[in-house]
Amino acid sequence: MRRRSRRSETRTTASAPGPQHPGRPAGPASSARTATASRLHAFNRFEIKYLVPQDQAEELRAELRRHMDDDAYSGERGYPITSVYYDTARLTFYWEKIEGLKFRRKLRVRHYGTADDLTPDSTVFVEIKQRVNRVTQKRRVVLPYRDALRLCSPEGYEPEGEVSPRERAFLDEVSTLVGELDLRPTVTTGYHREAWVGREADLGLRVTLDHRLRGRDRDFHLASEAPNRLILPARLSVLEVKANERVPAWVTDLTARMSLDVVRISKYCQSVQAFGLVPRSTMHAPDELEAVLGDPASVQTTDPTTPTGVADAPNRKSVLVR
Repeated sequence: MRRRSRRSETRTTASAPGPQHPGRPAGPASSARTATASRLHAFNRFEIKYLVPQDQAEELRAELRRHMDDDAYSGERGYPITSVYYDTARLTFYWEKIEGLKFRRKLRVRHYGTADDLTPDSTVFVEIKQRVNRVTQKRRVVLPYRDALRLCSPEGYEPEGEVSPRERAFLDEVSTLVGELDLRPTVTTGYHREAWVGREADLGLRVTLDHRLRGRDRDFHLASEAPNRLILPARLSVLEVKANERVPAWVTDLTARMSLDVVRISKYCQSVQAFGLVPRSTMHAPDELEAVLGDPASVQTTDPTTPTGVADAPNRKSVLVR
């Protein structure tokens, strides 16, 4: 896809919620000649995040399973997620989040699975996640990893064959963002996720629990075995409650009963800060995460279980410790 010299005048908007499975598609990676109707997904939702101490995780799982089902891709053990986030040299997307812009967005390439699973033909997702007031909108396209890297690079990507107008608009938007803003890989994040989906009364509900949040600020290939660093203390996990319209009362009752702390945490921003890529903002009030953790500069983000404080990139040898 050629880079355009002017900002695209067409901005795609998220449609009603579509398929929201988090894992890899059941079939092999889509080729450019495959029917395109299912390659682009878009949906809106509300998100609330909480910090969960490790010693409360088992109680939380038991309560969630009373009301929800294990996600089909999660099972009882969950699955690894690795993402590379793109930003400008001045970290425009980071500062938009820190300063609380009502409209903000970020670009990432995401892989569900282990580093051992990833090949140039593997299915990954190129995603634009944006915030409009209190609503989170996510649009993503499914591509082989090699094509995703081209789309998010100065090289550009031109799909073969016919593509739907909505997919074309999304690809053009990504290409324009990368070209005009000179986006480049900035940080990588990784974690292990457990996921649950709502039952009959809560079909739009999705809850995830992310453990051992890690990242790195170099060697951005998603299959890299380069070392990672914890970006949140290992004793804490992140619970995300995602709903189309409303959060059920039993969820808010549960989080209140367990005294879980609501936080405005961004995994991307945590990585940027953990690696000292930007000085702390002097223009915003401390958020809930800072209030929970105290002075961020004094927080130990190394892994106490390893001599170097470094956790390996997720692979088949990785084990979720409960």
